[in-house]
Amino acid sequence: MKPIIVAKDLHKRYAGFAPVLRGVNLEVYPGELVAIMGPSGCGKSTMLHILGLLHSPDSGTLTIMDKNVLAFNREQTAAFRRGNLGFVMQASNLFDHSTVFENVEFPLIYEKVPPAERWPRVIRALELVRLTSRVHYPSNRLSGGEQQRVAVARALAHAPKLVIADEPTGNIDPELSLEMMELLERVSEMGITVLVVTHEHELVRHFDRRVVTLSGGHIISDVPTGSMIPHPPVDPKELEMEVSLV
Repeated sequence: MKPIIVAKDLHKRYAGFAPVLRGVNLEVYPGELVAIMGPSGCGKSTMLHILGLLHSPDSGTLTIMDKNVLAFNREQTAAFRRGNLGFVMQASNLFDHSTVFENVEFPLIYEKVPPAERWPRVIRALELVRLTSRVHYPSNRLSGGEQQRVAVARALAHAPKLVIADEPTGNIDPELSLEMMELLERVSEMGITVLVVTHEHELVRHFDRRVVTLSGGHIISDVPTGSMIPHPPVDPKELEMEVSLV
């Protein structure tokens, strides 16, 4: 199986500060759930943002889905990111005065998906996170855990190949944090690659997945927590069947 991400010798430094990344090398395969861990300031969020095409490295190479993404211009980068990546951040960043449906629908509008196709795609995404009963709820009436689940549904609505999650459990309590990690695991079992930055060691121990540890801008450990067998990619046309089985 070919890797979906190949990063080689990534370096990054912000003006006036010490280098954040000092030669990071990483390969990630389809269907992997990779937890990225390390102390504050070690470069884990910077690395995640580079892999998510939100930042550019100072040097090094990066290919995603066999594309040299660092050679893209701004418009090409934005189009590739919209079409292939989904994002879940520490804050859910929902539109407060919009419904759950409208929040999940938004990236589909941005991608010019025809209106007739939006409803079934939003419902499939909400089925995965078990929130179809809240489809018409105002997002500001949801609990913190429900808001994060809506954020995951929004990230999945356009059937991405890769989901980037930066501290997705940072604003919810421990019980809901475990549910969030279980949800991300189910996403990876659909063949979608998941990269998640977290500082919660106890959560990671529950899962049979890969843990990458950074310190001082270097990867100091890259080991599976168990068998770590990547799941084969799922054809987007099969997404409805996969969701119905979750």
